[in-house]
Amino acid sequence: MSSKDRTASDNSMKDLFYSHSGNLIHKWDHYLDIYPTYLSQYRGRRPTILEIGVSHGGSIQLWKQFFGNDCQIFAIDINPECSRLEEEGVKIFIGSQADANFLNEVAHQIPDLDFVLDDGGHFMDQQSLSFEILFPKVKQGGQYIVEDTHTSYWPEFGGGLRKDGTFIEKSKALIDSLYNYHLFEGDNVRTDNITQNIESISFFDSMVIFQKRLRAQPFHKQIGKKTINPYVVPEIKKPKSLSERILAMFSKKQAEEIHPFVRNDGGIDEIK
Repeated sequence: MSSKDRTASDNSMKDLFYSHSGNLIHKWDHYLDIYPTYLSQYRGRRPTILEIGVSHGGSIQLWKQFFGNDCQIFAIDINPECSRLEEEGVKIFIGSQADANFLNEVAHQIPDLDFVLDDGGHFMDQQSLSFEILFPKVKQGGQYIVEDTHTSYWPEFGGGLRKDGTFIEKSKALIDSLYNYHLFEGDNVRTDNITQNIESISFFDSMVIFQKRLRAQPFHKQIGKKTINPYVVPEIKKPKSLSERILAMFSKKQAEEIHPFVRNDGGIDEIK
């Protein structure tokens, strides 16, 4: 890294943004406080980046200032004019992020990525399709960042408060998938290669960040010496109504199911 790059990388992202004099950048101010928490680890490490949405190219310049000129940037935009912004270390693909064939072709041509930043068209179909196709390209330990998710609440982008199919509602549903090892048989959550590789989901005003890491099955463990007799809650028996007795007959199968707490029991190493 040159002395010029080192000087630039010593500055905070907010400083770099507000002192920027190059191509136009458009960012919500609070994003500049969120980025470093997730992306500072890549400074000086030549990260490989995919940014959806080039616009005037100012954000590409910001990434180069923040990470250093040796970072490798791939970008997507629907505007053919953006191809003029290609330079050393920057490859721009022209096409629609709502086009599955185009996104698959991009995914085929690029290496695995340290992080993806979706600042593209912000429509529901665009954000969802891009996530499904491009999240698998993120390296273990990397991030998939979706910006401007307030459009999930705006009708002109296909959004609406708690409307089915918005990116925010889809992201909320993926929270349930994080708990798949703790659910009962028959609980309907999405479980596939994508959900198994989401370690965490962070929600901010207008931004959702997915941390990628393969999740192993969790287990709980007890280690040490037992010192007291466990407290047993007294059982208070009362006569069951006819409806309760009928319900109990049909619930027998469910009662025989192994509880998730038991299923994830790692045992006890008791000290005598």
